[in-house]
Amino acid sequence: MTLSVGTPAPAFTVKDTNGNSVSLSDFAGKTVVLYFYPKDDTPGCTKEACSFRDNYSDYRGKDIVVLGVSLDDSDSHQAFTNKYGLPFPLLADTEGALTQAYDVDGGGYAKRVTYVIDGDGQIIKVYDSVKTDTHASDILADLGL
Repeated sequence: MTLSVGTPAPAFTVKDTNGNSVSLSDFAGKTVVLYFYPKDDTPGCTKEACSFRDNYSDYRGKDIVVLGVSLDDSDSHQAFTNKYGLPFPLLADTEGALTQAYDVDGGGYAKRVTYVIDGDGQIIKVYDSVKTDTHASDILADLGL
């Protein structure tokens, strides 16, 4: 069962696409879209990532941070990012701690779940059923943006 709206988002520090440490606290005061997905460069995950890529300017224009998370390592994320021109960081949850903290562990992969976290670190939206090719624009519409 996913975390609920109104729950404080679990803190984390993991490596990103480029091997840099990223923490939720780095984005205090900003809205964060934290989307979990099963595997780099697979059909559904590619559609979802490209949905965020294609809508990224709208997110940046609203000062919203987009972070993708899977159990893949930084090298896999780098190849995926380069292949599809992804303009946002992917987080490498190779130990599975982030996936477990957000209750999206699918037993060797991250379940496809998205959390929207407000600037105070509270979960304000949870998407546990997504349409991969329109997910990014669906979130913007739900947020009234």
